[in-house]
Amino acid sequence: MGSVNADNPLSVLEDALKGGITCFQLREKGIKALQGNEKKAFAQSCQRLCAQYGVPFIVNDDVELAIEIKADGVHVGQDDACAVEVRKKIGPTKILGVSVHTVEEAKAAKIAGADYIGMGPVYATVSKMDAKPVAGTKMIQEVSGLYPDLPIMGIGGITATNAGPVFQAGASGISVISAIAAAKDVENATLELKGVFLQWKGKSKTVIG
Repeated sequence: MGSVNADNPLSVLEDALKGGITCFQLREKGIKALQGNEKKAFAQSCQRLCAQYGVPFIVNDDVELAIEIKADGVHVGQDDACAVEVRKKIGPTKILGVSVHTVEEAKAAKIAGADYIGMGPVYATVSKMDAKPVAGTKMIQEVSGLYPDLPIMGIGGITATNAGPVFQAGASGISVISAIAAAKDVENATLELKGVFLQWKGKSKTVIG
């Protein structure tokens, strides 16, 4: 799963799609985040690109926008909308992702009908100003053992060089920003990340993006 945050975001997204990301999440937050019609137009541009490559397009937090543009799904955090209510709004066929940090939150997300959960930050990250303290892989391992059928996405500071332990702990995939968006060669950086996943494919449940 990838996110875009660069001077030429659509170009970065297309290169990442060429490199093989398997899902894209639009996360527009922060001081410079687009709003209103500008955000909607940008979201639709990203959505069209994803459609060309057959990759699911997910909106972070903004449930109403996701519904309006018929996105493939929504991802919410613990401080965002209630996962149970989001599932009711988007229906049973859309993708629902939920950020969790504890076993209890993972259980609640599963009961709410989450298709996957995001756990982290695994490592230190500069991409999210509101990031929680570094959690490592221990919680991923614990939740994976308790709920083996619930896909877990490792989040936070993950790169091609440190992704291995995340998969080893039981993550089904990884969600990255800087590892792709800040790369000099986005397509090759994505291919490298995908290569790490393929090394762990037999031990994981889904593909990275």
